[in-house]
Formats: sequence, C-alpha cells, structure tokens
Amino acid sequence: MNVLLRILGYLRPHRSLALTSLSFAALTTAFDLLPPWLVKVIIDDVIQADQFSLLPWVLGGLVLAYAFKNVANSLRIRFNNVLEQRVVVQLRQQVFHALQRLSVGFYEDRSTGEIMSRIMNDTEHVERIFIDGLEGTLTASLTLVGITVILFVVNWQLALLALVPIPVLMVSAVKFSRRVHGYYHEIRRNTAELSGYLQDSLSGIRETMAFNRHAFERERFDARNREVSQSNLKAMFLWSMYSPAMIFLGAMGTVLILWVGSVEVARGDLKVGELVMFVSYLALFYVPVNQIHSVNHMLQHALASSERIFEVLDAEPDVQDRPGVVAPAARFRGSVEFKGVDFSYKPEVQVLHDVSFGVEAGERIALVGPSGAGKSTIIKLLMRFYDVTGGMVSLDGVDVRNVPLAFLRSQVGLVQQEPFLFNGTIRENIVYGDLSATDEAIERVAIAARAHDFIMELPDHYDTRIGERGVKLSVGQKQRVAIARVLLKNPPVVIFDEATSNIDTETEVKIREALAVLTQGRTTIFIAHRLTTLQQVDRILVLDRGRLVEEGTHADLLDEKGLYADLYEAQFQI
Repeated sequence: MNVLLRILGYLRPHRSLALTSLSFAALTTAFDLLPPWLVKVIIDDVIQADQFSLLPWVLGGLVLAYAFKNVANSLRIRFNNVLEQRVVVQLRQQVFHALQRLSVGFYEDRSTGEIMSRIMNDTEHVERIFIDGLEGTLTASLTLVGITVILFVVNWQLALLALVPIPVLMVSAVKFSRRVHGYYHEIRRNTAELSGYLQDSLSGIRETMAFNRHAFERERFDARNREVSQSNLKAMFLWSMYSPAMIFLGAMGTVLILWVGSVEVARGDLKVGELVMFVSYLALFYVPVNQIHSVNHMLQHALASSERIFEVLDAEPDVQDRPGVVAPAARFRGSVEFKGVDFSYKPEVQVLHDVSFGVEAGERIALVGPSGAGKSTIIKLLMRFYDVTGGMVSLDGVDVRNVPLAFLRSQVGLVQQEPFLFNGTIRENIVYGDLSATDEAIERVAIAARAHDFIMELPDHYDTRIGERGVKLSVGQKQRVAIARVLLKNPPVVIFDEATSNIDTETEVKIREALAVLTQGRTTIFIAHRLTTLQQVDRILVLDRGRLVEEGTHADLLDEKGLYADLYEAQFQI
C-alpha cells in the first residue's frame, strides 16, 4: 500500500489534469447508466402502455446517451494519456538522475542490462498503473457507486441479493493479491537477468564469432528465456483459475436475481421492464467488479516493478559530498599525497595496505607492478570513485573528501586502458572534455593527440559517426580520441592507465612526443606493464599485493635487483 501511495503521489504536480480526466470519467459513467433506464421506458411505457408516439423521443434519447458517452470517453482517454505520459516521463527522469548520482560500486555490482531493465521495462510496467490501473479503477468505482444507488432505488430487496457474491469476491481478491505478488517479483528478477545477458551477449558478439560459440550462446539464452516464461506461466496459471471463478460468482448473482425477479413479475409486484432494467444494470454492475479484479492482476505486476524502481531512487551513493564542503577559489596545482592508505572492496579482503607516497605538482610518475597489485585502485581512490577505509588521499594538501566531487573530478583527467567512446561523432566524443569548446580547440587537441590526420581521412571528418563504443575505429584510434578528450578538459592532474599499450610503435612515438610537451607543468601518472616506456618518468612506484615495495628512477630500480628488475627482465626476455 505504501508503494502504491508513493506512485500516486506523482499525480500531485498534475492535479488539474487528473481532475479533468476524472470529470470526463464521471460523465462517461453517467451517460453509460442511461440506456438501461430508457430500455425500461420502451418496454413498460411504450410497448405495454401502447404509447408508440413516444418511441422516437426515447430512441433519440438513447442515441444521444450513446453519443455523449463515447465523446466523454474519448476525452477521458486523451486527458488520461497525457497525464500518464507526464508522470512516466517524470518517473523515468528521476530514475536516470538517481543513477547519475550513485557511486561506481553500484554499477560494478550489477550488469548494465539489469540497470537498463529498471529504467525502461520496470517504468513501463508502472505506466500501467496510470493507463489501466488508475483509469480503470476510477471508472469502475464510479460505475459501481452509480449502479448500486439505482439498484436500491428500483428494488432494495433485489439489490441486497445482488450484493451476496461481493464478500466472496473481496476475500478472493485479497488472497490472490498476496500470492501473485511474489510471482511478479520473480518475473521482474528473471526479466532483468535476461536483459543483462542480452546486453552482455550482444556487446560480445565478435568474441562469439571468433570462438564459434553460437550454439553455446543459444543454449544460454534459451535457458534464461525459459526461466522468464516459466515465471510468467505461474502467474498466468493462477489468474486462469481466479478470473473465471470470479466471473462465475458474478453470473450466479445474475441467476439469483432472475429467479427471484421472475417470481415477483409473476405475482405482479414487479414490471417486466423493471426486471429487464434491473438485470441490465446488474450486468453493468458485475462488469466493473471483474474489471477491478483485472486491474488488481495488473497492479501486482506494476507494484513489483515499482519496488525495483524505488530501490534505485532510495539508494544512497557510497561516495558523496560531505555537508558544507565548498569548491576552492582556484584550481589545484596538482600535488598528490597518499598517507597510510588502506582500502577494501569487501571487508574480508584488503586491497591496499598502509600505502604512502607523495607526488609534487608537475612531476611525472609511474605505477607498476603485477596484475592485481592495486595500481588501478589507487587511481579510483584519487578520483573518489571509492573512499579510503583508512588513511587519507589529498590534493594540494586538501583531503579529497573535503572537496566537492564535481570540483575534484574536474581536476583529474583519465585515459583508461580500454577507453569508452559514445555512439556518436568524433566531435561529440572529444567535446565531452569541455562542452563549450570551439571547433578550433577541438582540432588543436586532436592534433596534439596525433588524431587529426586519421580523422581527416574519414568520410565526414570530425562528424563521422563511430558506432557503439567506437567500434568503427581501431584501438589506437580510439585511444587517441580519448587522449584528445582529456587534453581538452585540461586538468592539472592527468592519468594514463595503460593508455598506449595497444598502439603500434610509430603511433606510440608520436603520442609520447605530444605528451612530453603537453604534460609540462602538469602532474602525470602513468600505469603501464610495458616497462620499457617508463624510462623518461621522474619516479617509478612499484606495488605488490597492495603494498608499496619499491620507489625510484628506472636506473635505480634496475640496480636494486628487486621486483621491478625482475619484471623488466621478464619483459625483456619476452
């Protein structure tokens, strides 16, 4: 109930539109109640009373009742659809905005497809509350109230008989709701898992082709597809028993009324037209009852989706601004310090152990070590993708936790090992570094990143669309575009995480020539396994199993004959 009330709370900014839709729903219901009464008039006051002069007027009234009902219904549908779309747009915006503020850990614990399912599929199911749920419930409720009043006015004894099945219907609805709600949670979970698999499988289609694993992927998809089907069938099977049973109970109410009513007609206590009118209203009475049952079925599905949506909306980011923090008046110079830093992704597994080091503004350092040594974790802590579990990370002597996240991340530029490019043009991807940049600035950084020449060879130059994740570009081209994007951002601290590991030798030489100029006066941190490329950095920090074990220049570390020398020797032999 709390979830439903929260969903309905989204109507508050659109009260006037909701009231307009409700008004036309009331008019639709009112006009829908006229035909049975007019049929009674035709039978009792026209046919049996032999007053056929009244027939054209009554039939004209019947035509007008049907016409006005459908006009009001058309307007009701139109206004309700506008209301529903405004609410759903608002809800989808809130979910996306909530996802934008959540921390990296939220995404690393969930698949992209599962998150997309919450934004699109779950939101669409919530939409049914406003299309069918709210609209159907209001219309059905108004119809029930109107018909109940009429039935008691016409014949209160028969009206009481008509209500006999209602308690059974209500108890059955409660039991059905409790049972089917769990089924719909299972449906949404399985659907999200299928969406996650699809996103992963389609993103990796080249690997599937390269390893000839089409049959394997078909089996994986079929298994997940069957799980979704089976969970849907459970809910559908329950509905297949519940819905006909409710309709049967309603039909028994009609049978009961016909039995008693026929006896009253035979005794002369009830006119034939009144019985026909009563049965007609009774048919209308059980239609909204069954409609409410159908809405309840849909509502349980929507509520399961709503709970998944609110899980996102209510999630608190692991990393967020401390109360009262303000951005410094000027940008940082770029000095970095790690002081006694400990970190764990999970409490039982510590990744960094008492790591301490300092980097002067404008200094060029490298982080090296075996895979899993903690190099990338250090970068994540510097950018506050995660917060340290012990110690402190500072920029220019300021604890990064005491700086607004937006300002902190504006001071650091990152070129990742596998750079992500958006499905758009090259220009759009470069300008992501500075949305106000001019074409001249974009071209300047592209030249510096040695990307301009290959861009000008593309069909539409800077306006060439590069496909999902930049699939139309080579790895080296993608990395050069990513470097240009960071150069346009122009931060005081630049991080190159394996940024040139997949670029051919000639291209790497060109990029490093550009970097030698562009990183002057800027703190630069390299992460690389290709140790032969690190001879020009000022210092090298060697990590092993989350600990800082060596520090010095390339030559000094080779002389120490420690871990760095072993790594270098191993690469040289290869």
